[in-house]
Amino acid sequence: MRLLAGCEIVVEAEDDCAVVAMLRPRSGDAQWLVSESYTFEPDVRPTEHVDPFGNLCQRLIVPKGRMRLRTELEVQTERTLAVAPWALPTPASLLADETLQYLLPSRYCPSDRAFDQAQAIVDAASPGTGHVGAIVAWIRRHIVYRYGVSDACTDALDTMTQGAGVCRDFAHVGIMLCRSLRIPARMVVGYLHGLEPMDLHAWFEAYLDGRWYTFDATQDAPRGGRIVVAHGRDAADVAFLTNYGWLRTVEMQVWVGEKT
Repeated sequence: MRLLAGCEIVVEAEDDCAVVAMLRPRSGDAQWLVSESYTFEPDVRPTEHVDPFGNLCQRLIVPKGRMRLRTELEVQTERTLAVAPWALPTPASLLADETLQYLLPSRYCPSDRAFDQAQAIVDAASPGTGHVGAIVAWIRRHIVYRYGVSDACTDALDTMTQGAGVCRDFAHVGIMLCRSLRIPARMVVGYLHGLEPMDLHAWFEAYLDGRWYTFDATQDAPRGGRIVVAHGRDAADVAFLTNYGWLRTVEMQVWVGEKT
């Protein structure tokens, strides 16, 4: 399917503020970037680099006052997801080199402290469910989607204790539990066609049987129509805007539609 997506963000700075943005998706195995356009008001000229995870990053200065950032994308992506929740973990000795970093604990996913919880979830699952399938099912049963219960300091253990959170919190719990069982897992952010209410979205991928598979515990069934913008160890690596100074988001609009 071909999607038309984008976002418009208005920010406000007390003084000139250095910012790193992640607004540009890449073409890859599951998506093709057909076209893109960007508008900055007032006009600035970003520079770009690729971060250690392969994400495209734009560096810019937000001048004192308000600034509007608008991006519009046309992307060819998959209508359906490849699924394999029943697949067994790959032995660590056979994992691809680039996946090993996604076995380690990270800021929001303290997997070294969650083995007992992860093992209990897998042990209680129905035969044939698979480790990641069991984890996703557990999250859907025990974590409620709710705004206002988490903040920039909330990690996956906090979310499990609170029993509520938003999409990034759901992803962090899935990542932490997978890594506890030596399953490489990473955070993904981007767009999801048909998301209600529409917003920028987060989910996770787990490495099973030699490839990455998408898992999203916020949805009641596997859903395609996704545009991946960035991936990393957790939310600290994939913020759409990282500011090095005082910066406030005044408003944000996100849209995703199918091109007819």
